[in-house]
Amino acid sequence: MIIPSSPPRSICVYCSSSNAVDAVYREAARETGRLIAKAGYSLVYGGTRIGLMGEVSAGARDEGGKVTGIVPEHIRARILDCEDAEALVVTPDMRQRKARMEQLSDAFLALPGGFGTLEEVMEIITLKQLGLHAKPVVFLNAAGFYEPLLAFFETIFRERFARQEYAALYSVVSTPSEALQEVERVWGSATSLALTKWD
Repeated sequence: MIIPSSPPRSICVYCSSSNAVDAVYREAARETGRLIAKAGYSLVYGGTRIGLMGEVSAGARDEGGKVTGIVPEHIRARILDCEDAEALVVTPDMRQRKARMEQLSDAFLALPGGFGTLEEVMEIITLKQLGLHAKPVVFLNAAGFYEPLLAFFETIFRERFARQEYAALYSVVSTPSEALQEVERVWGSATSLALTKWD
């Protein structure tokens, strides 16, 4: 009897779709895609091939990795440079896009990005705080991009809008290789955050 192998784990990458960003961010995104594919994982991302989205997708493809892009209809209608049809999931709207990305993914990496990236990663952290998933959430703090946000998180903790323990909901690293190592560390950990928001 042949037992089918389980599908490879998938890593969702949230990141910018801007072509105007500095090369240091583009290089980090491409390397992230390469490392995801080299490790045998699948990439889930926002579906367009521009900005850091394009870099992370190209990096994964460079190493023969499986890529799934997820894009809402209104963006697909405006942006022609999206994933090929066989690798593209089109959703009715942004909310269903995020839900599909969450469903298909076993971990989440937040690369540098704008308002959309922040909205996506904040929601996934909140869902983890509420006990609705226990998947790794990692900020790739390339070139110190997330330092102001992390400082604001410390203000939230200090002013008691959230408990200091909730810093365990996410991890912060500086390089793509550290990001993959952190995802694997959390996957291999037998412990999880025991508190819920109202404990």
